[in-house]
Amino acid sequence: MRVLISILLFLPTTTLAQGVDSSLRPSTRPVELVTPVPLEAVTPVRSDFHGWVKSFRKRALAQGIRGDVFDRAFKGVSFNAKIVERDRNQSEFTKQIWEYLATAVSSARVSNGRAAAKRQARVLAEVEARYGVAKEIVAAIWGLESAYGTFKGNTSTVEALASLAYDPRRSEFFEEQLLAALRIIQSGDNGSSWLQGSWAGAMGHTQFMPVSYLAHAQDFDRDGRRDIWGDDPGDALASAAAYLAANGWTRGQPWGMEVTLPEGFDYSISTERVKKPTQFWTGLGVVSAHGLRIPNYERTSILLPAGHKGPAFIIFDNFHVLETYNTADAYVIGVGHLADRIAGGSPIRAGWPRSERALSFAEKQEMQRLLLAKGFDPLPPFKISGSDLTFV
Repeated sequence: MRVLISILLFLPTTTLAQGVDSSLRPSTRPVELVTPVPLEAVTPVRSDFHGWVKSFRKRALAQGIRGDVFDRAFKGVSFNAKIVERDRNQSEFTKQIWEYLATAVSSARVSNGRAAAKRQARVLAEVEARYGVAKEIVAAIWGLESAYGTFKGNTSTVEALASLAYDPRRSEFFEEQLLAALRIIQSGDNGSSWLQGSWAGAMGHTQFMPVSYLAHAQDFDRDGRRDIWGDDPGDALASAAAYLAANGWTRGQPWGMEVTLPEGFDYSISTERVKKPTQFWTGLGVVSAHGLRIPNYERTSILLPAGHKGPAFIIFDNFHVLETYNTADAYVIGVGHLADRIAGGSPIRAGWPRSERALSFAEKQEMQRLLLAKGFDPLPPFKISGSDLTFV
């Protein structure tokens, strides 16, 4: 048997005022359960960074990056040990989903979102018409990624990605992103010889990684540049919509809806992996928590992000499209619920089990080990390593 315990592994501990450098966006990948690496343990690898840059320059030029572009982009760049430390010791794993949503869908973020959506009403309407993605969803992504453009990050993208590419833990991934960043600079889309964004290399209003930028960024205003960084968010909003459309967004379909489950509901089928037509759930007595009609689709699931004591949601295929932007359920629910609130919807009705605390790293690891000992085979992000269990 295979099982994945629904432990929220991707929840952030930051607030809106901290901005993109301490983003509300949960981690897009699992982090190893290890003892935190102190800064002094990371710093010594700085000594050969310049040698790595020379070696990487040869690889970049072989991939079509011009020498003058590379040299300008790397001018003043040095190994940033603090970035590597943050990557190794991300602390987004101690809050419960209701604590995350209290910030992600705070009254201030909702009101600011409605105001931002009103200011960009024409652009958002055109984006929805062109790409088929609900304008409120696009606005909500904008709100969670950069607080509607007010916190886009001020870290050198090249320095961040070079530091992470030099660190051996995920060098291949970040070197690919770094090459993409150099291609962006070479294209002139940014209009300068440098880029800036979050400590992890995400950029602009909607926090695109460079590879995603190259694949999905849009020149919405047709000025000849795909500018996701500037004061005008049009290109960035269109880019987010284009990304979701390319990943299978269904026009007109909700992300999900809060529902009320009937007495005696079988909680073993409340999982994203169980897909049933809407009529299956309504036939069991599942109803909208807000008295709305639940639309009919063939592939829907019941999700209990905080267990049976918390709210229940019926989720549709668009929920999984949002997961391609960020895999954390907390993030997807944050985007979807913020979008609903921007559109005038009501707060989540059911209460949360606020007396429960988040499990520690060691407790999460121990729970999976106990499951392994009873014959369950954990799904990613866990893997069996010899007779033990680790993060992928």
